[in-house]
Amino acid sequence: MNPFAANYRFLAVYNRWINERLYAASEKLTDAQRKADRGAFFRSIHGTFNHLVWADKLWLKRFAAQGVEFASLTPELLALPAHAKHATLLHEDWQALKDMRHRLDDAIVLWVDAMPEDFPERTMRYANTQGIEREHPMWMALTHFFNHETHHRGQVSTLLMQAGVDPGVTDLLAMAPPK
Repeated sequence: MNPFAANYRFLAVYNRWINERLYAASEKLTDAQRKADRGAFFRSIHGTFNHLVWADKLWLKRFAAQGVEFASLTPELLALPAHAKHATLLHEDWQALKDMRHRLDDAIVLWVDAMPEDFPERTMRYANTQGIEREHPMWMALTHFFNHETHHRGQVSTLLMQAGVDPGVTDLLAMAPPK
């Protein structure tokens, strides 16, 4: 097995595991507490989770456009409102946000499982959010995809602690090894 592909499969499983933990920890707060402006880049826990859903859909659409058909990356799942930006609130309702996160995480696991072994070594071509054409190794975009999630989940962990909720251990190595 290609070590690159194996790494992304591991990260996809971790991604789903830690998202489930952080959403469960967030359930200890009221809707108003989750949506309270806490001075973060996306203001609130809810806003930060919404940003991650937006970014995941954006990146998954880019990956799906690289010449390989991935059954889990359906147009319906990856649909974004016209002109949606990084801070667009896609889901005002907490349950709808949770449901979309769950659907995305399941799709991400299936996507990397179906990824051709050489996919990380291919060249990725896309236009960024400003319309600038980009080209770089796929593994760089894949690494960014998972790192971006980690970055903002770290912010959510801090916001939860500030709200009096301990999200528990979030380290990748704390997750039971995949079987």
